Amino acid sequence: MGIVAALKSQFICHLLICYIFVVTGLIINFLQFCTLIIWPINKQLYRRINCRLAYCIASQLVWLLEWWSGTECTLYTDQRNYIKYGKENAIVILNHNYEIDFLCGWDFCERFGVLGSSKVLAKKELAYVPLIGWMWYFLEIVFCKRQWTEDRKNVVQSLLNLRDYPEIFWFLIHCEGTRFTEKKHKISMQVAEAKGLPKLKYHLLPRTKGFALTVQCLRNVVPAVYDATLNFRNGENPTLLGTLHGKKYHADLYVRRIPMEDIPEDESACAAWLHKLYQEKDMLQADYFKNGFYPGTPIVPPKRPWVLVNWLFWALLLLFPLFKLIANMICNGSSLTLITFSLIIVVASIGMRWMIGMTEIEKGSSYGNNDMNRKK
Repeated sequence: MGIVAALKSQFICHLLICYIFVVTGLIINFLQFCTLIIWPINKQLYRRINCRLAYCIASQLVWLLEWWSGTECTLYTDQRNYIKYGKENAIVILNHNYEIDFLCGWDFCERFGVLGSSKVLAKKELAYVPLIGWMWYFLEIVFCKRQWTEDRKNVVQSLLNLRDYPEIFWFLIHCEGTRFTEKKHKISMQVAEAKGLPKLKYHLLPRTKGFALTVQCLRNVVPAVYDATLNFRNGENPTLLGTLHGKKYHADLYVRRIPMEDIPEDESACAAWLHKLYQEKDMLQADYFKNGFYPGTPIVPPKRPWVLVNWLFWALLLLFPLFKLIANMICNGSSLTLITFSLIIVVASIGMRWMIGMTEIEKGSSYGNNDMNRKK
């Protein structure tokens, strides 16, 4: 193990990275709150400012993947479509199999300059969570309760609000609704059998209503859907904890651009189209496991420097006063002060592990289990 690798594995480094991320997030959340006064005066200016503020938070996680972990991301796509990425709005369909697939999705956005303005469909509870959840709230992310009768009206209104968005945006959506596990897959395929739908081997049954509604509301604003299928080489099973420890992974992302006019407008026809798409994604995964690569031209989009510049800025801004405070406490602090500081470190480490645990597959949402059981 080299010196750099040993350094990346040290707990104190992980704690400092999390400290920078949390304090940055709280500062940005406060600044986002202050921008609310701009909304009634100039809504588009408010949106542009919040795209830049959101970038300060999201890019720190991308920094963790790109610069700290050194994970390599290879894009397989058609060269004719590649030149359009980042220059148009898009709905991006992602598979949901890995703990860090959301990070790879963000990395895809970052490589083409749309990370700050990227959107997702997220569960309502996240809107109340500091840092990422609050960032998303001010960024006009589409939230849902996963109860379709309650969600439809709110989701439609949130999507329609994006029709005049001033920045190029990508709307990232996991049509499976929840992350793949063997238990959820078994239940999902039982539902597929009951409905007479073809079974999938590497994906859960897609949720068609949310996708159809997204296409309906964003049609004529979003010119294309990007079908993105992610995998990792050599059977790698990446985790956020491994990324934090500086473990390098090798991601392969297959992306094909589908013009919006090729997607049916009718809801039932759109649902059938999505089911067919997931059958194609499943065959694509089968070919990948057999051959070790996707079709298309392999391209490694260049890393942009702004992720690193942003992280270095916040690190320099926040670490100097922290180190100065620690030095003063060691030199002049009482025993009570030192004990209190030690307790803060312990609480911070527990909080850090809890945040990482939120991404772990075995601790993921039970949504797929419960909802599919109700459908059965």
